[in-house]
Amino acid sequence: MESETNARIEELINSSPIMVFMKGTKLMPQCGFSNNVVQILNSLGMSFETFDVLSDMEIRQGIKDYSNWPTIPQVYVKGEFIGGSDILIELYNSGELQEKLEIALAS
Repeated sequence: MESETNARIEELINSSPIMVFMKGTKLMPQCGFSNNVVQILNSLGMSFETFDVLSDMEIRQGIKDYSNWPTIPQVYVKGEFIGGSDILIELYNSGELQEKLEIALAS
């Protein structure tokens, strides 16, 4: 079952240049941390997709194991794990996030 969940996670990660595993959706975030990530990406004008971990308990736990990161949300850019809400806020405030995203999406 674990490898099946990992395969689904990899498929989701690779389905969009920017993928956010979060509670809720980008139109209706279900927690403040997920909302922070959505607001940051929207403010940068980035196109991104989301997966609602509340809709699938296997993915909810599986993504934490996959990334070895204990919290949700989790942001992936071009298949690479960037971090959660705190890291995105830090990168955004320093100006690094926009640069990192533009470089990743240009390649």
